[in-house]
Amino acid sequence: MRLGVLDVGSNTVHLLVVDAHRGGHPMPMSSSKAALRLSESMDDHGRITEAGAGRLIATVAEFADLARNSQCVELMPFATSALREATNSDEVLHRVRTETGVDLQVLSGADEARLTFLAVRRWFGWSAGRILNLDIGGGSLEMSNGGDEEPDVALSLQLGAGRLTREWLRDDPPGKRKVAMLRDWLDAELVVPAKQLREAGKPDLAVGTSKTFRSLARLTGAAPSAAGPRVRRTLTSSGLRQLIAFISRMTAADRAELEGVSSDRSQQLVAGALVAEASMRALSLDSIEICPWALREGLILRKLDAEPNGAPLTSPPGIRGVVGGTMSS
Repeated sequence: MRLGVLDVGSNTVHLLVVDAHRGGHPMPMSSSKAALRLSESMDDHGRITEAGAGRLIATVAEFADLARNSQCVELMPFATSALREATNSDEVLHRVRTETGVDLQVLSGADEARLTFLAVRRWFGWSAGRILNLDIGGGSLEMSNGGDEEPDVALSLQLGAGRLTREWLRDDPPGKRKVAMLRDWLDAELVVPAKQLREAGKPDLAVGTSKTFRSLARLTGAAPSAAGPRVRRTLTSSGLRQLIAFISRMTAADRAELEGVSSDRSQQLVAGALVAEASMRALSLDSIEICPWALREGLILRKLDAEPNGAPLTSPPGIRGVVGGTMSS
């Protein structure tokens, strides 16, 4: 069966089309992105602006058409922190549903962490033992720790790379003083979450998911994406410190020239690196493994798990409302 996952994040809208069946490895068929920067389309009252809502509706409509043209039998549309926190979220979601026919659902931060953890567990398997996972998004940082497919601890913190760039690193380049201040603040913010994660149990494997971690690993010497998803990639704390010293002196335009860094991501790369560094320091991690699967794959896996072979697609337990209806031509 061909499924589409429509991910409305703080920075981008991403449509992933996969061929999948229960018990099998979801095979990606296509991946399409649009830089929407929804988190930057909020007014002083936390409302998504009319212009921002209009761009969201147009993008969702475009990607829904693309999913239909890709012969997806179902579209799973969801949104994360930007719409989760918008004070007019219900109004915007109603407009999206009315004008595009797409029932866009908002995931909680804890669900983000849990579904991402599921994808990581499936990728590395049971032999990995207890896994600790970190995922840096535009608006939030998800952290989880567990020995099964459901983590013992699943946390979501408002420490996303885009959010911290807007709140802390507005200058370009950001400057040593601001970087030092953000480092100290992150250390304080992570004391309690790190304690919760450590109390769940010592991990056998520490993992990083998200585009931010993949970019940081690439910039510190990991294999490029062209090498394929099964090549082992790691990010070390020492390499990350050296990278931060380098990229924090560069402008966003210069960072966009680095291999593996898009112009859309270059502005928030320093903040993302500081969050990664602080998280690893708080958890005493010298290195982490990079996992190519994350939230979108977790949604697909949870969906397939809930369906018997050959049964019609319906919303599975645990993510009710996230899965949209069967697509019509």
